[in-house]
Amino acid sequence: MSDNWQAVAMAFVAMFLVGGVVSFLKQGLKAGALLLGVLAAMATTAAVLWW
Repeated sequence: MSDNWQAVAMAFVAMFLVGGVVSFLKQGLKAGALLLGVLAAMATTAAVLWW
């Protein structure tokens, strides 16, 4: 991917948060899933901008 460890870390955080979204949706917690979705989008944006 890149030598920039911050971008790699943000990409990992984004994937972790997407897993949380899936888990929250399975439990029926839509508000939590929405919050995690927004945070995942922000982490993805940060990874792209750092890359």
